[in-house]
Amino acid sequence: MNVSADLSLAFPLLILGVAALLLLVVGAFSPKSTTAICAAAVVALLGAAVAAATAPFGRAFGGGFISDPASAFSQVAIYVASAIAIPLGQPWFERRGVRVFEFPVLVLLAALGMGMMAGSGDLISLYVGVELHSLALYVLAAMHRDNARASEAGLKYFVLGALSSGLLLYGASLIYGFAGSTYFTDIAVAVKGGAHTGVLFGLVFLICGLAFKVSAAPFHMWTPDVYEGAPTPIVAFFGAAPKMAAMVLLARVLEQGFAGASGQWQQVLVAVALISVAVGAFWGLAQKNLKRLWAYSSIGNIGYALLGLAAGNAQGVQSMLVFMVLYMIDVIGFFACLAALSRQGRSMETIDDMAGLFKEQPWIAAAMTVFSLSALGLPPFSGFWGKFYVFKAALGAGLAPAAVIGLVGSVVAAFYYLRLIKVMWFDASQGPTDRPPVEARAIGVAMALFAFPVVVVALAWIDPWAHAAAAAFGLA
Repeated sequence: MNVSADLSLAFPLLILGVAALLLLVVGAFSPKSTTAICAAAVVALLGAAVAAATAPFGRAFGGGFISDPASAFSQVAIYVASAIAIPLGQPWFERRGVRVFEFPVLVLLAALGMGMMAGSGDLISLYVGVELHSLALYVLAAMHRDNARASEAGLKYFVLGALSSGLLLYGASLIYGFAGSTYFTDIAVAVKGGAHTGVLFGLVFLICGLAFKVSAAPFHMWTPDVYEGAPTPIVAFFGAAPKMAAMVLLARVLEQGFAGASGQWQQVLVAVALISVAVGAFWGLAQKNLKRLWAYSSIGNIGYALLGLAAGNAQGVQSMLVFMVLYMIDVIGFFACLAALSRQGRSMETIDDMAGLFKEQPWIAAAMTVFSLSALGLPPFSGFWGKFYVFKAALGAGLAPAAVIGLVGSVVAAFYYLRLIKVMWFDASQGPTDRPPVEARAIGVAMALFAFPVVVVALAWIDPWAHAAAAAFGLA
């Protein structure tokens, strides 16, 4: 084993690990230097993103970690999203009298775990990455310790997360027991030409565990409650980076480890995808709280991403990667706008709170309109292009009935997006809003500009990189 070569391949993770440990020590001795710690954490995340984009390709630590175009693509997206979460979250906490240096450190540790997930080459690194990022997320959900809803959200997330971890670990143990190896490459050889029934049982448990992490139905039960109770900037982080990491990990497990059993897992993915689309569309109709509404929206959108992945080919993986990147823009931007809104010191979180918002905050209302139309899938916004790629891949793989059902779900979900737009633009205002914080408004408006028109130009860069990332899985 060449340690120096291994460390060069894992250099982005090394940056995050060292930065987290150093900042933890600095914070312990100087807990009031939160601004400097936040700035250093953002620099570390952006540095890790650059390192991931320029890192050499290969397998490190005996094949346990993989550096390839797929890991590079996803790590860059994950680290940039994590970097945005820090300037969005820390001022939000400080305005509420919560000044803790642990917040940026936990984001670094979560990003480290997600980076491991994106480059996992075996079941052990998969589990370590999942648990490292999950433990940080449990604490982040309850970071606002004086808020009962946040504490409840953190507890629910932890308890249900422990259940999903048990499913994941049990599935991994079955796969190891029947395939004889933890490495995806060895598992692929073992299932080539037909998988043992025990391996398929293990795979089902593994898919269930990862489906929890991406909040796919019917493993979505934690999502609405955690989204509603957790601090709004944390929800922006939850809805973006961790789901990107888990989707890439799921793609790597299925396409690299179980390509020989695609006929079996494709049926499971299609079923989970369509259930997620249905739950996201119909359950979202009854929601009044915007955080719960976007929780169900995220469940539905994960269904579309899974539908692309179910295609089982390079085009399907490419469509999933493009979709997830564009969806991350929408979810970060929407919750940034929500974090910027308050009235008389009270957070504005319900649809009724948004009445007449365009008259009070035209820029934020316009940005939220863009995100709603994008999540709806209306052209030419970014969400349309994501769904276009997914449906095209599904049709190309012979999944036309599933694509039609997904399209119907998108039409049903249009109601709650359009209802929000109608309330913001045409209902009577409930009174003046507080002055929005600069950082949250700036992030929200910037994300809206990316959703349109910047996305039209950005796709010329995202698409070929996603194509190269999908090709790294060795699929046709």
